[in-house]
Amino acid sequence: MVYRHATVRGDYEDLASGAVLHSAPGFPAFPVRLASEAFQRALALRGGDGPATVWDPCCGSGYLLTVIGLLHRGRIRALLASDVSDDALRIARANLDLLGQAGLSARAGVLRERAERFAKPSYAAAAEAAGRIGRMLAAGGGDLPHDVRRADVFDQGELVEAAAGYAPDIVITDVPYGEQTTWQGSGGDAGVPGMLAALAPVLTERAVVVVTARGRKVPLGGRIRARESFKVGTRAVALLTADQLGDHLTG
Repeated sequence: MVYRHATVRGDYEDLASGAVLHSAPGFPAFPVRLASEAFQRALALRGGDGPATVWDPCCGSGYLLTVIGLLHRGRIRALLASDVSDDALRIARANLDLLGQAGLSARAGVLRERAERFAKPSYAAAAEAAGRIGRMLAAGGGDLPHDVRRADVFDQGELVEAAAGYAPDIVITDVPYGEQTTWQGSGGDAGVPGMLAALAPVLTERAVVVVTARGRKVPLGGRIRARESFKVGTRAVALLTADQLGDHLTG
């Protein structure tokens, strides 16, 4: 796959999972350059010049959303994360708190304290990275509004409540793939088609949905066909527009 937007192979070390950004067993990270490319393709497909409201309804640790917010602060109005797992939401809140200077300062303080206590240069380096991330965030427009809410991605009513007040126009999520992560909630066997069916009535006509999955292609199901699709390494990416959802998911 040829990158259209993230054409420069940047140094993303400061955004590595487990350094400044929080990580935990069972919550895999996401390739940073691929996250940037997928988001920018979604913006292009959505059209218009206004900033996006971005929602990850299977947010896990919140790593994907946090990375997108830090890299593209100037193109984002707000971020919304939701998940059915309380453990996931706890980590997601910690990561999304890094989209504000207060959260970054607190994280840098913890890392400096650990560097002194354990005499580990890696903690000191991470504290310095937190400072660089803070400067990048400030240059992009400052603290980024965000919220983390509990919702079952297969339950339309819970999704409506989760999205209340936000009207997301880009939905982006890396779905469970059965190794470190599995589907949870009321319709785990329904997979991606079940998620899309629940999301369809919640989204505005202008919305773009980006689904990534491990494997050769994203299992969309039914008669639905992606507006765009591509693959990088082990991950496949499908981009859809909201008007494709609904009836096209069956049959």
